Amino acid sequence: MELSVGELALVLGQSQPRVSRHVKILCDAGLTERRKEGSWVFVALGAPGLVEPVMAAIDALDGKAADAEGATDAARLAAVRADRAASASQWFEAHATEWDAIRSLHIAESEVEGAMRRLLGDEPLGRLVDIGTGTGRMIELFAPRASTALGIDRSSEMLRIARAKIGERGLANAELRQADLYSLPVSDGGADVAIVHHVLHYAQQPGAAIVEAARALAPGGRLLIADFAPHDREELRAKDAHTRLGFSDAQIRGWFDTAGLAVEQTETLEGGELTVKIWLGRKPAPGGIKQQGATIHEVKAA
Repeated sequence: MELSVGELALVLGQSQPRVSRHVKILCDAGLTERRKEGSWVFVALGAPGLVEPVMAAIDALDGKAADAEGATDAARLAAVRADRAASASQWFEAHATEWDAIRSLHIAESEVEGAMRRLLGDEPLGRLVDIGTGTGRMIELFAPRASTALGIDRSSEMLRIARAKIGERGLANAELRQADLYSLPVSDGGADVAIVHHVLHYAQQPGAAIVEAARALAPGGRLLIADFAPHDREELRAKDAHTRLGFSDAQIRGWFDTAGLAVEQTETLEGGELTVKIWLGRKPAPGGIKQQGATIHEVKAA
């Protein structure tokens, strides 16, 4: 799991300056990577080709002293994980009323997640990117079906919560990055599935966000968006920072078209004051012809 330099210092029982010095040496050797997130610096393992032989050599060491130190480190790591979980719990308790107020306006989130599962089908997800991961729920839900899962969010506070949840679930194929949805830390064609779950209504430029997501998709890759249909709950702008009051099929189709995506399916989930819409688009494979005005398979759920 990724650890901040401060957390590493706690786990190892060393001073933070000393840990920082050793982390720099490891990074210079390519054994670890540093990533700045707000005022924190997180450390993760480097490229497998460099790391795995070193890990094998460490595993081959034998000795009671090494085992005892390892047990102590493991106990401290468990304490760090517990602290993350406790912080996440406190944050949720402080914001539960706000979250519940919005959720009460639309169909149960379990129904939304079930519809997303249906639209993505049973095929493996490959390289998954969750754009605006928030507290990491989409990573929790879909990472077990992906080869790799990357959660991206601009908020370091949200990522702190997500990191605790992902650590609890033991999702070794998942990682988190602080980044903007208009500039994803993903190479061209570096993702097979991208998810934007209840994020687009916060975006100042939804079309640009969709274009950036499409850039990251490999040919044949899919973009799944879950958000609200057009509504008139103007108070959500002031209370909850919603920039857009929902989206129509025509808007999403237009943005998909600009991004080079074909709309494959949509689903409408009614059952509250706000209607949830889900759109699934695909980036055509080489040689494929994107037909304008293609038929959309519409599924309604009451």
